[in-house]
Amino acid sequence: MTTSLKLFTTSDEQQISEFFQASAGQWHSERRYYTLPQGETKEIESIITIRFLEPECEELEKLGQLHNLSDVKSLSCGAEVSWQSTDIIKDRQESQGLTLFGALGNILYRDRGFATSLPVTADYYFSSPQTLCLRTEYNNSVFEEEIKLIGSKYRTRQSIISRAGEQLMIGQYLEKRISCDK
Repeated sequence: MTTSLKLFTTSDEQQISEFFQASAGQWHSERRYYTLPQGETKEIESIITIRFLEPECEELEKLGQLHNLSDVKSLSCGAEVSWQSTDIIKDRQESQGLTLFGALGNILYRDRGFATSLPVTADYYFSSPQTLCLRTEYNNSVFEEEIKLIGSKYRTRQSIISRAGEQLMIGQYLEKRISCDK
């Protein structure tokens, strides 16, 4: 019989676990994207569902396999995020999908990126216990995101997408909790 024993959890992993658990539930998201430098705007509404993933669950093992981790059970926790989005201005469905996040140290492993269906990683840190900051780089682009929990009923998010040092898009979000999965 083989068991996987994790002897310690880093403070980053403890914080991300608490953050994911506090985020679990369903959210109504109102977003506005600004395309730069033209200033074109896009308004999106989404229903986002976040489910906390315990260590060694099937989803995190699959994520570990996608990233060729030597120990596929090494991810300390994670989140499954699904969404359905509607373009408010054009009154049509924009997108729907699901993505997985898994934490190991100060790296988030993802099964897909914002602009790719390929697995990606993001460096993360907390600027405060309620504010998660991510930096993801792929395809010569940089995606910086800040997600802030405001009490138990609200979140704000801001995303900045850059390429070759030039900002291409800014996304700003206000998310209101619909239900809690605790």
